[in-house]
Amino acid sequence: MAGHSKWKNIQRTKGAADAKRGKVFTKIAREIIVAVKEGSSGDPAKNSRLAAAVAKAKAANMPNDNIKRTIERAAGSGNADNYERVTYEGYGPRGVAVIVDAMTDNRNRIAAEVRLYYDKYGGNLGSTGCVSWSFDRKGIIVIDNEDGDLDEDVILNDALEAGAEDIELDEDVVEVYTAPDGFATVSGALESMGYKFLSAQIEMVPQSYVTLTDQTDIKNMTKMLELMEDNDDVQDVWHNAIF
Repeated sequence: MAGHSKWKNIQRTKGAADAKRGKVFTKIAREIIVAVKEGSSGDPAKNSRLAAAVAKAKAANMPNDNIKRTIERAAGSGNADNYERVTYEGYGPRGVAVIVDAMTDNRNRIAAEVRLYYDKYGGNLGSTGCVSWSFDRKGIIVIDNEDGDLDEDVILNDALEAGAEDIELDEDVVEVYTAPDGFATVSGALESMGYKFLSAQIEMVPQSYVTLTDQTDIKNMTKMLELMEDNDDVQDVWHNAIF
């Protein structure tokens, strides 16, 4: 499975992300709430979107009690949370493709904020579909192999038996690729086998990449991503830049 994965791109900012763990949990909780409402069920076994959100929460080390309470709150008849999914597509420096997935209770606010991020750092907000055609939707599970103890043949066999499409070994991690519809099943099976996840979610994987070498472009791209990812309404940012 070729490709420069999101995991490789985000390692440089992982420390900063860890420092904002509380905000990460809040964003995942919002994703769980929306998944419960859209799927009309608080049971992950009957709601594949919820199952994917729970897998993401567990990989981020969100406590099980927090996950349970969030599901119960979302399923409660008195729950007043009213979030909607919105996606924005556009371009960063040098034509880098950038997709922003958000969940918001104020569509006008987030639209204005995202447009500002694009415009301020050498990019522009585009129309729906302008860049998403160049990404593939995939489930990606990143497994910790910092100690180098995992055997490639064993994990490949385990992953394929669980229903994965492929795996890729890279330094101290193993990336497992799945079809979106099979993500929850594969992540659940691998978790039950005792594998430790560093990340687990359905992602937008670029079909090709743009390498940034100019320091101004790199600075602008970095700042744009930081502002987008720090926005409370933004769930994920996908891009095809390498720098």
